[in-house]
Amino acid sequence: MNTTTTVPTLRLLSLGAGVQSTTLALMACRGELSGLDGAIFADTGWERPAVYRQVERLEAEFTKAGIPLHRVSNGHLRKDTLDPSKRFVSIPYFTLAPEDTMVREEITETDSDGREAIVGYRERPATRREREGIGRRQCTYRYKIAPINRAVRMLLGAPAPHYRRVPKGRVAEQWIGFSTDEIYRVNDRRENAYTIKRFPLLELGMSRKDCLRYLRRAGWGDVVSSDCIGCPHHNNAYWRQMRDERPEEWADAVEFDHAIRKGGARGEPLRGQAFLHRSCVPLELAPIDRVTRGEWKDRQLDLFDDLDPDDPDTGGCSPYGCISGAPVTEDDDDREAA
Repeated sequence: MNTTTTVPTLRLLSLGAGVQSTTLALMACRGELSGLDGAIFADTGWERPAVYRQVERLEAEFTKAGIPLHRVSNGHLRKDTLDPSKRFVSIPYFTLAPEDTMVREEITETDSDGREAIVGYRERPATRREREGIGRRQCTYRYKIAPINRAVRMLLGAPAPHYRRVPKGRVAEQWIGFSTDEIYRVNDRRENAYTIKRFPLLELGMSRKDCLRYLRRAGWGDVVSSDCIGCPHHNNAYWRQMRDERPEEWADAVEFDHAIRKGGARGEPLRGQAFLHRSCVPLELAPIDRVTRGEWKDRQLDLFDDLDPDDPDTGGCSPYGCISGAPVTEDDDDREAA
């Protein structure tokens, strides 16, 4: 973990409004964690309605505690993706190359000493598995990290209108809600000169289940994960629940899935097709009723565990670690804007 001794100017919570960051927010509002000066919620414009209800509920708690909540945005992810006039941002769709895709293979020969050498190449039709892929991901950085960073610089006193240059010596301590079961998502590398990261749940040794129990005792037992409706990294349980219990969100996701078949509205059209589900078939036909090995594993709870074993909300989209486990990517334009 980050062991810097820098004394922060401000302590700010990066609020996703999911299970872990809501736990940190309530702990701060109730005085169980001291020193929080504010919270920042980055709105992608396409969060599930339950998340926005959680933000409203948390805002009331912050108000009572005298802690400001700052809502920031860098546009509407869904609309921007389908608008050819907007800047192209890559979303990690699952992709399927055309059937005529060929794979180039090496031709090798072994000499009398048993050494292999490449003597040529040949092409063969790609298998279905070889035709599958996944797109580059910029959405997390563009719609979450960049607007949060801009708000941090503004709160630290960077001058308007661009808020790029923070006065020397002013630093924000960012509270990030990773729990002990998400240690693989933690990156405590210093990204810039004006923020240092802190992970209070790790300091407290709290897992996601611990957070769920805390929220239940606090009367917040219905907290959902924070993620976009049409995120390609939803698991089968999440898609099933959306289809069966949230039909409006499901219809939205199905419509978006059809709209992205050739990728986003800007950029080069895909030579192939894009899909929201990893099976690379239209979402309404995807095999989401199949229970994966990961789901079966999640259902194996202790006898005395009182949490729902079929809860699909495992993880969520954090600005500092995608649920996929893949690193956040950024390009030079994003880096400048952040």
